[in-house]
Amino acid sequence: MTAPTDLVSAVPAAQVPDDTAPALPVADLSDEALARVTAALASTAEEYDRTGEFPWAGVHAVHDAGLLRLGIAPRYGGQGLSPTDSIRVFEALGKGDPSVALISSMTVFQHVLQGRAPFWPEQLYRRVVADSLERPVLLNAIRAEPELGAPVRGGLPATKIRRTADGWVIRGHKGFATSSEGLSYHLVWVATEEDDPLLGHAIVPADAPGIEIVRTWDHFGLRASSTHDVLYHDVVVPEEYFRGERLSAQTPPDAAFAAVGLGATALYVGVARAAQEFFLRFAHERVPTALGRPIVTTERIQTIAGEIEAQLIAAEEIAFGIARRLEDGDPSAPARVIVAKPLIARAAILAVQTAVAALGNPGLTRHNPLERHLRDVHCVRVHPPQEDSALLAAGRRTLAAAAPQTPAAP
Repeated sequence: MTAPTDLVSAVPAAQVPDDTAPALPVADLSDEALARVTAALASTAEEYDRTGEFPWAGVHAVHDAGLLRLGIAPRYGGQGLSPTDSIRVFEALGKGDPSVALISSMTVFQHVLQGRAPFWPEQLYRRVVADSLERPVLLNAIRAEPELGAPVRGGLPATKIRRTADGWVIRGHKGFATSSEGLSYHLVWVATEEDDPLLGHAIVPADAPGIEIVRTWDHFGLRASSTHDVLYHDVVVPEEYFRGERLSAQTPPDAAFAAVGLGATALYVGVARAAQEFFLRFAHERVPTALGRPIVTTERIQTIAGEIEAQLIAAEEIAFGIARRLEDGDPSAPARVIVAKPLIARAAILAVQTAVAALGNPGLTRHNPLERHLRDVHCVRVHPPQEDSALLAAGRRTLAAAAPQTPAAP
């Protein structure tokens, strides 16, 4: 369930050819258009949550709306994606079906990354863009491993890539590979077996011989995200499909790239908004015998409704506020976006928990969607930066800034 990068004007785009592809159809990002996609996803979300099958109906709805092509750079004919629109789009998708939203975000973020720091062979990527007009072309960086865990905390992949006379051979075991059963291309994080290994993502077509998907995903939430294990049994790829960099030459990722997490985090604000909608509807419809009128007329329910709205306003103001800082080129934005993630996560989770606690049994039964929203919203915690890492980074930064300055030598 890893999440990649873009959306940051503070990070210079890589030098690229000046040729421009024919313009792709422009996606309608109006509130009304996004609401229609939300409704389409919501109509199948419960079914996919119960079955755990790949949510193709929702993915096709996102594709048909042109949203899977967001993030494709203008030089490839796309419209790009701003931080503000990333939040708007993924909040809307998360409100409908967060599994589909996460699957979609992985693809969009790979397009964004290609626009900022290209690593695909040019002709192959242009083929991906062309194919995306006809069908959903799903992409994801496959990074986590059962022993390593999340690579954001350090370490090298046990999945290895070996050079051959004609290209490369990949062997290894990956875990938590979101979109696994629906991918068109796996971007597999690998290393060569050397003292100073080449490290990077190998591009692996999903139909390459030797890929085995093991259905291990049986999770508390996001049950339809297809976040299974993947085994690579001597998978062969052409030489140009891997452009690794020596470990000794690796540099820490620019903190500004964490901005992409705003969209991935916003999808959980969408989950909380869906929970809020159910709570409000229930409050208007529920008439206990002892009360003799809808519970919405009581001050307790009115206060709880206010608490839920307050948490969601806080989450959205943080997300959109930092998005605007990023768009304005505020140099403080990259550091702020890291700590924003746990703040948004706390608010979204608290909003849903508040609704569930107020309703009691009706909030926990699978007959109502609130139980599903409660499960789904908790998945926000596993996405990087995780809370302890974000707070550690913020703490170190603020402590360093406050450190006494050493007087200059006379």
